[in-house]
Amino acid sequence: QVQLVESGGGLVQAGGSLRLSCAASGRTISSYAMGWFRQAPGKEREFVAAISLIGGNTYYADSEKGRFTISRDNAENTLYLQLNSLKPEDTAVYYCAATPVRLGKLTRVVVTSAEYNYWGQGTQVTVSS
Repeated sequence: QVQLVESGGGLVQAGGSLRLSCAASGRTISSYAMGWFRQAPGKEREFVAAISLIGGNTYYADSEKGRFTISRDNAENTLYLQLNSLKPEDTAVYYCAATPVRLGKLTRVVVTSAEYNYWGQGTQVTVSS
């Protein structure tokens, strides 16, 4: 199975940027569709962005469209999330997740947390106003 470790979180002022990384080990991410979720204090975990195994298909939550960019580098075995124009309401722990995909579903994006099998431990993003 794959192990996921997020990094790149931190404290940033509103309007700033961060780049989150999710390094995989154990197995190559070239077998998985992947995504990012976040959880703010007192709130449920919510979908942020997802990317297909092949084809570069992406999908974003409405509040993130135009501000966040998900990408993957299968050769580096790493998933990324570029966060721009950050707002205080983006403050949360950000998690990456992976799920194996079947042949015929390789271009599918997965947006529901229940469909993901593997999760990282999360990285804290704090946006000050």
